[in-house]
Amino acid sequence: MIRFGLRLALAGGREALLRFAVIAAAVALGTGLLVSTIAGLRAVDAQAGRASWLRGEQAPGAQTADPVVWAGREDMFAGTGMWRIDVGLKGPNPPAVPGIPRLPDPGQYYVSRPLHDLIATVPVDQLAARFPGHEAGIIDADALTSPDSLVAVVGRTPGEVGGIPRAHELTSVSTAPLKIPTAALDLVLSVVAGGLLFPLLVFVGTATRLSAARREQRFAAMRLIGATPRQVTQLAAVEAGAAAVAGTIVGFALFPLLRAAMAAVPITTERFFPDDLSPGLGMGVLIALGVPLGAVAAAALAMRRVRISPLGVARQVTPKPPRAWRLIPVVAGLAELAYFIGRTPDTSNGQTAAFLPGFLVTMVGLVIAGPWLTMTGARLLARRARRLPALVAARRLADNPQAAFRAISGVMLALFVVSVATGVITTMNDERGVRYSDLAAVTLVQYSGDNNLPQDAPARLRGVEGVTFALVLHDNPDNGPGMLSNIIACTELARIPQYGRCAPGAEYATIWGNLVGWDRIRSGAGARTVWPTVPITAEQVAALPYDTIVVGLDGTAAAAERARTALELAYPVFEVPPATDLERGTNSRSQMQLFQRLADVIMLFSLPIAGCSLAVSVAGGIADRKRPFSLLRLTGVPLRALRRVVALESVVPLLAAAVLAGATGFGAAQLFLRAQMGYNLTAPSLSFYALVALGLAVSLAIIAATLPLLERVTGPETARNE
Repeated sequence: MIRFGLRLALAGGREALLRFAVIAAAVALGTGLLVSTIAGLRAVDAQAGRASWLRGEQAPGAQTADPVVWAGREDMFAGTGMWRIDVGLKGPNPPAVPGIPRLPDPGQYYVSRPLHDLIATVPVDQLAARFPGHEAGIIDADALTSPDSLVAVVGRTPGEVGGIPRAHELTSVSTAPLKIPTAALDLVLSVVAGGLLFPLLVFVGTATRLSAARREQRFAAMRLIGATPRQVTQLAAVEAGAAAVAGTIVGFALFPLLRAAMAAVPITTERFFPDDLSPGLGMGVLIALGVPLGAVAAAALAMRRVRISPLGVARQVTPKPPRAWRLIPVVAGLAELAYFIGRTPDTSNGQTAAFLPGFLVTMVGLVIAGPWLTMTGARLLARRARRLPALVAARRLADNPQAAFRAISGVMLALFVVSVATGVITTMNDERGVRYSDLAAVTLVQYSGDNNLPQDAPARLRGVEGVTFALVLHDNPDNGPGMLSNIIACTELARIPQYGRCAPGAEYATIWGNLVGWDRIRSGAGARTVWPTVPITAEQVAALPYDTIVVGLDGTAAAAERARTALELAYPVFEVPPATDLERGTNSRSQMQLFQRLADVIMLFSLPIAGCSLAVSVAGGIADRKRPFSLLRLTGVPLRALRRVVALESVVPLLAAAVLAGATGFGAAQLFLRAQMGYNLTAPSLSFYALVALGLAVSLAIIAATLPLLERVTGPETARNE
C-alpha cells in the first residue's frame, strides 16, 4: 500500500504533483517557522543566563580565593546601555570569572569587543577617560549576553570601590545560570507564534484538501470495488505523509536562513548570538517526527466521510449544517480574559498562564464558529438576493459553509492577531508615552543617591566644550510625593530663562530636579513657567545638601558624551549614570518598538500566508466544480455570471470575517488591558485601517487572479469528459 500510495502522489498527473508541491511548501513554511519560534524562546533563556556572572553573586561552598570588592552598575554611551563592574582586589589570588584570565589590578580594565571598538574610534574625553589606566584585554564573547554588549571590568583600589553604592565582597563569583523572569516576553512571543502558526496550519489544511472532491470520489470508488476503510486511509496517509516529510526536510533546511534573520533583529533589545538560536536536539526530533505524523492524522481525519459512506461521497450528500454551539469557544475565551479583571496574578508566570489560554481559546473558537457565522450570513444573503449570481452564491455558501469559511479562515486569524497587537500597542503608547520637550534632549542630569555631590563640579563642567551651563540644585526639605524636589536660586534661574523664571521679588524657587518636569505633558518645560517661591534664606539653603547636578548642552552628541565623562570623573561613585531625560526614556521606547516590530512581523508574514491559503482554496473550489460550472455554461449562463458567483462566495465571507475578527480582536485587547494594566482601549490610528484595507485589497486581488481559471476549466469538453 505504501508503494501504491506514493505512486498516486507522485505519478498521478499534474494535479497530484501540484497538490504534493503545495502541501510540501505549506509544511516547509510551518516547520521552519515552528523551529524558529522554539529556537527564539530558548534563546531568550540562553541570553538571560549567559552572563550571569556580571551580577556578582557569591558562589556557594568553600572558597580559597582572596576576597574582592565588587560593584556592578549601569553606564551609558550615545543612549546605549553599558554594564560596568569595578573591582578592588584584596590579595594576589582573586576569584576567577568567565571571559578574562584574571580580575584586573588598579590601573587596568577589560572591555568587550564592541566597547573596545568604540574606545578606539571616539575621542578620549568622550569615553576612554572614564576608565583609569590602560586596557588589559578583551572579554570573550562567550561571557556576554549579546554580540553588541558593552561591558567593562575596571580595576581600582578596594577603598574606591567600597564607596560605590551596593558594593560588596566576594570570594567566588557564581557562574550558575540565573533564572531571570522572562515570562512577559514569553507571553508576547507565544502570542506572536500563535498568530503566525495558526494561518500556517490553515494553509496546510487547505493544501491537503486541494482537489478534495476528486480525491474523495477516487477513494470512494476504491471502496465500492472492494477496498477496505483501512486501505483507503493508508493510501491517504501515505500521500499526505510523503509530502509532509518532504516539507519537513525543506523546513529544517530553511531554518539557517531564518536563524540569520532572527539573530540580526534585537527582539529583546539585544541581538542574539546565532548559536543560541537552536531548538535543541529533543525539540528538533519531536518536530521532525510530529509534523509528518500530524499530517498523516489530518489526512486520516479527512477520509472519515469515505470510511462512513462511500455512496454518500459519490452522490455528494450535503453535509450537516453547523449549529450555534460553535460560538461557545469564542465566548469561553473572552470570558476567561474577562475573569482576570481585578484578579491579575502577581507573578509573570502566573500572568502568562492566565492570559495565554484565553487568547488561544479565542483563536480556536473563531475557527470553530466561522462555519456557523458563514451559514447565517449566507441565509441572510439568500433572502435578499435578486439576481442569479447572488442567489447561487448564497445557496452554495449555505449548503457547505465549512468549505466556504475554510478559504478565508487564515485571513480571519491574521486580522484577529493584528487587531489584538495593534490595540494593545496603541493603548500602551498612549498611556505610557511621554511627550518630551526640546529641552529634555539637551539637559544632562546627575542625581546623587547619598546627597554627596562635589561642590566644585559645576566649575569643572563649565569648561567642557559644548556645555552651556552647569549648576547644582539643593534638596528640598519639604519634598514629598508629587512635590517639586529641588531648590534653585533665582539668580541662577535667570541665566537659563528657557527653563522658566521666578515670581517677581523671589530669591529662591522650587523646581524639578531635571528642570523640565516629570508628568506626561511635561509640566514646567518652557520659558513661560513660573516656578513656586519657597520661603527660605540663603543661610538655610547653604545648609542643605546638594542633590542634583544639571548640565546644559549645545545639542551635539559629542558634547553629551564629554559632559557625561566629566560628570563621572567628578562624581566617580555614581549609581545611576548621568543622562538626559530623553535618554532615560530609551528603554520604554525600545520596548514599545519591540512590540511594534512583532506586530509588523505578524502582519508581514500572516497576511501573505493567509492570501496563499485563500488562493489555493478558491482555485481548488473551481477545479472541484468544473463539471457543474461547465453544465451551467452549456445551458446559457454567461461566464461573467459564474465569475460573480465565485467572487461572491469568497468576498462575502471574507468581509464578514474581517469585521468579526477586528471586533473580537479589539474586544480581547480591551479585556487584557483592563485586567493587566487597568487601561481602556485606545482607538488605533488611521494607518491601521489603511493597512487592513490594503490586506483585504490584496486578498480580493488574489480572488480576482483565480477567476481566469474558470474559463479554462469549464469548456464543453469538460462536460463531455466528466
